[in-house]
Amino acid sequence: MYVFNAMIIGSLVGIIGTGMGGAATYFLKKPSNRFFSGIMGTAAGLMLSIVVFDLLPHAFDIAGLTLGTVGILIGALLISFFDMIIENMDITGGFIREGILLGIAIALHNFPEGLAVGSGFMVSQSLGINIALVIALHDFPEGLAMATPFSAGGIPPYKNVIYTVLAGIPTGMGALIGVLTGGISPYFIGLNLGIAGGAMLYVTCGDVIPEARNIYKGKISILGMILGFIGGIIITKYL
Repeated sequence: MYVFNAMIIGSLVGIIGTGMGGAATYFLKKPSNRFFSGIMGTAAGLMLSIVVFDLLPHAFDIAGLTLGTVGILIGALLISFFDMIIENMDITGGFIREGILLGIAIALHNFPEGLAVGSGFMVSQSLGINIALVIALHDFPEGLAMATPFSAGGIPPYKNVIYTVLAGIPTGMGALIGVLTGGISPYFIGLNLGIAGGAMLYVTCGDVIPEARNIYKGKISILGMILGFIGGIIITKYL
């Protein structure tokens, strides 16, 4: 029963959380460059805040500073590798490339989140459900961050929903593995959290933030980033 519950709830967490972020693009009808710059800045601030105050502290607490830092480097190098592959593909538009890279980073992130859900279910069903609810709320800004550059690149909203839902599927896979392995080493989970954090830092700092500044030269992206960062702090502290 725990295996079934964890797999179903873990899958729904990822699909609903990131999918709702993608669905938000239904309300963005022909937005201006100024608006896109602000929303991308806000999404980048949210991502940075969650990585800095949630993902990486947990990685360091579970696996230690050294292994957590190794995970960050692995994550950054892994996304850099995917970045080189995508550059050699026939993909037009920097926005599409950013969305793909961020989707890969989010998928990497969702797997260890699923492990956390599965581990929670191994303790009690209520704990597993509580962790799942928190992760679902965390996944929404990630889905929005992924869908925003896709939308800027001309991808229609229904495809944004499909792509963000696909990025959320690894949560269910992680939840299943977390329950089946049960006694999985905490160092493995901590390392995966570090890898996810490094992947997100690479995409957010290397692609999303510079593009938000390039779309519109005003201060809206900076203000959005600050508001997003504060929002991430609130999410991390109170959820």
